Amino acid sequence: MLLRLFPAGIGCLFAVILFGVAGTVFWIWALIDCATKEPNEWSGKVGWILIILLTHFLGALLYVLIRRPERLRQVGR
Repeated sequence: MLLRLFPAGIGCLFAVILFGVAGTVFWIWALIDCATKEPNEWSGKVGWILIILLTHFLGALLYVLIRRPERLRQVGR
């Protein structure tokens, strides 16, 4: 019985694992980008790092969509 159910759910399981790994890689990239390229304004840098750390994918997405373009315009890196 279990063998009949497993193959049907393998695609869904693969998709969940794939999205989970991709989200974690994106989160780590955003965290490293923020930690290494944000200007040394203590409150802004630490604030964004905390947002990214505590909200995982959502925080990384907010950082990339809101703060990163602004930083690129201001600082250029």
